[in-house]
Amino acid sequence: MPITEFLERNARLYPSEISLVEINPANQPERHITWREYNLIESSEGDKYRREMTWRDFDIRANRFANLLCTRGIKKGDKVAILLMNCLEWLPIYFGILKAGALAVPMNYRYAAEEIKYCAELADVSMLVFGPEFVERVNSVKDSLNITDYFFVGKDEEMPEYADSYAKMAYFCSSVVPPVEISDEDDAAIYFSSGTTGFPKAILHKHASLVHSCRAEQAHHGQTRDDVFLCIPPLYHTGAKMHWFGSLLSASRAVILRGVKPEWVMQAVSEEKATIVWLLVPWAQDILDEIDRGEIKLEDYRLSQWRLMHIGAQPVPPSLIKRWKSIFPNHDYDTNYGLSESIGPGCVHLGMENIHKVGAIGKAGYGWQTKIVGSDGSEVERGQVGELCVKGPGVMTCYYKNEKATAEVLRDGWLLTGDMAQEDEEGFIYLVDRKKDVIITGGENLYPVEIENFIRKHDAVKDVAVIGLPHERLGEIAAAIVEVKPECSLTEAELNAFCEGMPRYKRPRKIIFADVPRNPTGKIEKPRLREIYCGKSLVAQQNEIV
Repeated sequence: MPITEFLERNARLYPSEISLVEINPANQPERHITWREYNLIESSEGDKYRREMTWRDFDIRANRFANLLCTRGIKKGDKVAILLMNCLEWLPIYFGILKAGALAVPMNYRYAAEEIKYCAELADVSMLVFGPEFVERVNSVKDSLNITDYFFVGKDEEMPEYADSYAKMAYFCSSVVPPVEISDEDDAAIYFSSGTTGFPKAILHKHASLVHSCRAEQAHHGQTRDDVFLCIPPLYHTGAKMHWFGSLLSASRAVILRGVKPEWVMQAVSEEKATIVWLLVPWAQDILDEIDRGEIKLEDYRLSQWRLMHIGAQPVPPSLIKRWKSIFPNHDYDTNYGLSESIGPGCVHLGMENIHKVGAIGKAGYGWQTKIVGSDGSEVERGQVGELCVKGPGVMTCYYKNEKATAEVLRDGWLLTGDMAQEDEEGFIYLVDRKKDVIITGGENLYPVEIENFIRKHDAVKDVAVIGLPHERLGEIAAAIVEVKPECSLTEAELNAFCEGMPRYKRPRKIIFADVPRNPTGKIEKPRLREIYCGKSLVAQQNEIV
């Protein structure tokens, strides 16, 4: 069945229960505004601290937008792009596109104008829904795009003349489900790879993939209607949305928080009675740092209902979780591994019962299979390093319009992840590094994640990234870009002395004190670092990968 049926079921069974809440901490609390009130007030009044909608309202909004798309000529299989910051409108727009039989094409809100153009052309986008933050970027490329309609989500005075108001146009459309037949084998969405390899690829998924991610997420974290999920990461990415799919399946409330400041996170957990929070490594570190400095006092917040903190999207330093559990001993912890090509998180799953294995990404998730293979494609022995492969109902259909790239990563139903990993004697999988990030120095393979995890143990280190720098004799040497905590000091000599705890060949040969750039999903932007410190352009790096 298509994923839209879960929304329709929730609207039918729990019409008056709250489905989504949006919190915008940048605006001071003025008054509580329900979604129904928001529909009736001027758009200039809609930018408030808190908004909410029921399951029935959610479904009505999705139906209205679906019918609007149909009146504009959108047919089954057409592509509609979403370029929005996280907001209450995001998910009803997404589901409206699916209900119209079209494919939703979420775009990274950090894309520059040329990247918007590139992705729109790559995915054959014929319609774009965008917000005020993107007007200037869209203006600069719209004349070169093959897009027939633009819908604007925001205040009328900020809307460009070539766009129509999403709220006003959809409000007058039918709230009945449009007569479009959708099956689980129909194409549902195109996501873009995170861009950590240079240029995004368009990843095609069916409704069946989305449905499986719902079932896997609930199987892993046991969401019930009593849970409240605090959603902070960007909804354009598979990670945040697929974790929210657990709320969709269990008909439980979710809170969309527009901001990542530690005090905002804690306030939202407290005020909205959140039970599940998904964080990225830097956000968890920032919360712990503010607690240590006394800037956050736990007694100021209602936290007893918070049952689960989980992290994904990147390797998780065991020292971080040890520190977290020392402050929040009653929290369950979990980590999920996944790729956009495997419909986000969950193809490998640690499990809340396996906190003694922190550092591992886990075992095959619900409905998934895993194997680790060598360069010849055969499985390696336990304990040896190889490339992690996954197989299951959430594997992408293909890289859209890219048969060559698809053939390189899809083999007999198995997805080659590009991540180097090893399995311990109990079957738990540990990430070693990205295949493309392995540093070969004097014939030895160095795995940056191992070095990064060691350096992060230093009390003064906030973040670290290790890359290879060209070297005339050794080919490459390991360089550590180290971001020091604001309240701390650290010298190169002190860090080199600390690194003596590693084997000599693994120690970084160069230390650079600088900020570590991460993308919105928390992944270190190593192509950007290589461009800065190695002089390699993103184009050159992409050619090396291809």
